[in-house]
Amino acid sequence: MARKMWMRGTVAALSATALLALGACSSEQAPAAEGEETTSYDGGETEEAGDELISIGFSQVGAESGWRAANTKSIQDTLTADNGFDLSFSDAQQKQENQIQAIRSYIAQGVDVISFSPVVETGWGPVLEEAKAADIPVILTDRAVDTEDDTLYESFIGSDFVLEGEMAGEWAVEQYDGEGYQMVELQGTTGSAPAIDRKEGFADAISGSDIEVIDSQTGNFTRTEGKQVMEGFLQKYDEIDLVFAHNDDMGLGAIEAIEAAGMTPGEDIKIITIDAVKDGMQALADGKINYIVECNPLLGPDLAEVAQKVVAGEEVEKRIVVEDKTFDQEAAVEALPSREY
Repeated sequence: MARKMWMRGTVAALSATALLALGACSSEQAPAAEGEETTSYDGGETEEAGDELISIGFSQVGAESGWRAANTKSIQDTLTADNGFDLSFSDAQQKQENQIQAIRSYIAQGVDVISFSPVVETGWGPVLEEAKAADIPVILTDRAVDTEDDTLYESFIGSDFVLEGEMAGEWAVEQYDGEGYQMVELQGTTGSAPAIDRKEGFADAISGSDIEVIDSQTGNFTRTEGKQVMEGFLQKYDEIDLVFAHNDDMGLGAIEAIEAAGMTPGEDIKIITIDAVKDGMQALADGKINYIVECNPLLGPDLAEVAQKVVAGEEVEKRIVVEDKTFDQEAAVEALPSREY
């Protein structure tokens, strides 16, 4: 289900009317876990001093990629005081324990809404039960949690990762089936929803083709680890024809390793990635990446809309799927001048 982006002006308009009855919200930030970065993000003053804000505590996975930076910017640029929100933001630095501590801090603080992008799928039951007991609604963004009790969260906003993997795999089959290609895979963070689902979708799409996956290892969604894993693949295997990277950053790391080995990325070794951030799109336009499936990071407007509805007691969709596109070289060249992220 594709969803149109909700514009900030809608938030400002609603905050001046439907939200006047809400209680005043604290502007305190959640205490940081050890090594965790936590900030309170006001983003400006309210238009009227009497406006009361929705307090929302958001725990981000980290800052591992260009995609994550764009996602964080979208959330911070949208959930502003001008738009009717008091945002407390924490960076979990890729550690689940940091996110759990931040969520418990938001519960103790008594925020109106808790939102987070989970580092991994499992292990969230107890802290989500605590939020439910405190009558604080939870909104998931980008990544899902693995739970049989879907009353523990109000809504999940994000892409269909299985579909992203399928689209990448279908293009690979269309282009390379019959060539006897040997492929390596750069997986995302082990246990994370996008890593699990993109792997599944791609594998399903190439089943029945003669594309052979000869190795698959995690690069943790980072450019540095993507390069390191690709260097290992190049040392281990005499022939690699295709790389499937679960995100652009690992694909960009693979490009560095391929070039350092004296080969031409996009020609000697084909590369397919997911995300479509600017650096990845530029590499696609330059012919170093062959195909990219988009994963839209601009989730701030959807999160704002759902948070307002939840606080107002309105029903919300349990699953909100954002629209993703696909890009070949020609499409990347056309899209780059106006690319937002």
